[in-house]
Amino acid sequence: MLIKIKNKNDIYSSEITDQETFKQRREFIKQSGQFALAAAGTLAAPELLAGALPTPAPRAKIAGVTKGPFSTDQKPNKYKDITNYCNYYEFGTGKRDPAVNAHSLKTNPWQVAIEGEVEKPGVYNLEDILKPHDLEERIYRFRCVEAWSMVVPWVGFPLADLIKRFKPTSKAKYVEFQTLYDPENMPGQRRRILSWPYTEGLRMDEAMNPLTMMVVGLYGEVLPNQNGAPLRLIVPWKYGFKSIKSIAKIRFTEHQPTTAWNQSAPREYGFYSNVNPEVSHPRWSQAKERVLGSGFFAKKAETKIFNGYADEVASLYTGMDLRKFF
Repeated sequence: MLIKIKNKNDIYSSEITDQETFKQRREFIKQSGQFALAAAGTLAAPELLAGALPTPAPRAKIAGVTKGPFSTDQKPNKYKDITNYCNYYEFGTGKRDPAVNAHSLKTNPWQVAIEGEVEKPGVYNLEDILKPHDLEERIYRFRCVEAWSMVVPWVGFPLADLIKRFKPTSKAKYVEFQTLYDPENMPGQRRRILSWPYTEGLRMDEAMNPLTMMVVGLYGEVLPNQNGAPLRLIVPWKYGFKSIKSIAKIRFTEHQPTTAWNQSAPREYGFYSNVNPEVSHPRWSQAKERVLGSGFFAKKAETKIFNGYADEVASLYTGMDLRKFF
């Protein structure tokens, strides 16, 4: 599949594949999504654009998924909403750009490098990463920094289970994650939007919290490329950009890692990035939110501290000034 680009440093949302070519994604997805699984831009209201959204191609079903703990009782968003409203700057800065452009991402084969303060470093095939883990579905609230939220049925396993396998040393105080760096197939990386590759990080106790999840699927199917295939993080009490996509490296460090958005705009994006209605983004309030798909004129709800997961995570920040460590 081809994406026509007039200038390699400028990618416009108007320069997308035509509808017929876009439909050919089905065969690519079939080839790239079968790996070993069979055995969170613009502030425009997405509802106003709904008529232009493509219908996602079906993905491979994931066998043996059980219902996991911690799920919200809220109704999940529609699959079409979740897969067509994405922040993934490697494929464009518009919310719909990843759904159109991410077919270029090659997810099979996939490897993850484990580095730093661990007893078992190495480069592991995705199949080896997944093999020991029982997959479960968890329906989590997912909060975008622009005051939109959604409810997503993720499929994956606790990050803590993965961390234990590699046996971090006593020096490991943080976990750093990096997205794949592949400018040839990730056209957004040809522009200096952020410092590439995209990097995120957690304190070790945040990473070991049972809510923190490594995700490989969505709605019982293999994770779509635009949502972070084949392996992404979900940290449901933090803003969506902390939940890094398409993870290719996990590094255990003694010191706090430098993260992409904090490096790019430190006044706007702190390292912790916990959902907190009392800490406004410099350009807008975070005190209220609207569920994706509820309509642009729907009444906003009050934002809950830690995105509604305070019972599970508030103790991690006892004694911290959450305005300073935002």
